[in-house]
Amino acid sequence: MSATLILRGRIVTGSMDVPDGAVAVDGGVITYAGPASDFPGDPGPKDHEPARIILPGLVDLHCHGALGADFSEGSAEGARSAAQYLHSRGTTTLLASLVTGSAEHLVRNLKALKTLADDGLIAGSHLEGPFLASGQCGAHDPTLLLEPDAGLVSDLFEAAGSSLVSMTLAAELPGATALVDMLTARGVIPSLGHTAADHGTAASLLEHAAGGLAGPGNSTGRIRPTVTHLFNAMPSLHHRAPGPVAASLSAAHAGNAVVELIADGVHLAPETVKMVFELVGAENIALVTDSMAATGLQDGQYRLGTLAVSVDQGVARVDSTGAIAGGTATLLDVVRSAVAAGVPLQGAVHAATAVPASVLGLSAQIGDLRAGMRADVAVVDRDLNLAGVLRRGEWVTPLD
Repeated sequence: MSATLILRGRIVTGSMDVPDGAVAVDGGVITYAGPASDFPGDPGPKDHEPARIILPGLVDLHCHGALGADFSEGSAEGARSAAQYLHSRGTTTLLASLVTGSAEHLVRNLKALKTLADDGLIAGSHLEGPFLASGQCGAHDPTLLLEPDAGLVSDLFEAAGSSLVSMTLAAELPGATALVDMLTARGVIPSLGHTAADHGTAASLLEHAAGGLAGPGNSTGRIRPTVTHLFNAMPSLHHRAPGPVAASLSAAHAGNAVVELIADGVHLAPETVKMVFELVGAENIALVTDSMAATGLQDGQYRLGTLAVSVDQGVARVDSTGAIAGGTATLLDVVRSAVAAGVPLQGAVHAATAVPASVLGLSAQIGDLRAGMRADVAVVDRDLNLAGVLRRGEWVTPLD
């Protein structure tokens, strides 16, 4: 076998954990991934430590920016800089998330992000709003929230084209079911979030969304709705009012939805993260960052959409309300935090790679290390610190 690059070390993916493995890459494609002993050629020197762990490139379904750039600014240049930084930190595939904005700004922002999607820098865009519950707005400008509007949705579709991949919405808003129908007819993933819905309303929306994505008109491969940052921006679970948290956990346990977890040590307690993995399984969880412009930078003053945000000790909060305003961790940081919380490494990797890849309908291309897949690889040390990143067969962070 001829290969331009061979990596050797422990391989950890959602489908395998090989103590001494080899990954071969040729022409931007993986040609072999498995035990070094089965490699048809010289796999290179054995890592006796083993100090090197080879992971699939990470996949983030929910991030708002990095390196001083906010995807909601409407700047293709800034968005490009943020995406490239996130690539360099191990997130080789990402959706660019937009916070609530005016109709004019949302159209502008989607057009800017479409250029990045066309260039292959992002997998598409995620609209987090404007169809959210005012009482659960979090770090969204409450003056810009709307009830579902078919005309606006059509304008957003036109601006984004096929690059719009998902939309967060509150289940209890008038017209939410019709909005889900508009989304699923185009293969756009409905994501329950920023909601005060009762259990029945939340469960019904997730069931309806799953049915819509399963319809004959959807050829995107996206078959499961998601839940936007479970627990955050929704009522807490109560034994007499289970609400959207219980509905989401039940749907995920049944395999009919994927729940996002921001396991960064700020948005959720470590015990909560471990509990959700134990309850619904890694195969129904997508680890996400909800990263904002401060990611990769120091504490200070930033913006998220229209809102001023202060970051102190890595925690971002809206100046006017004190609400948590996204995250400042990378997805590799989140994986490390999940493992520290007691989640098995393979489960955490699965939830940061194969699961979000399946949500996007891209399981044949990304999210695992198999022959024929895109050569997206994150190499880390035994403490899960980044050592190198390969994206589409090219080093974006050279191996230490």
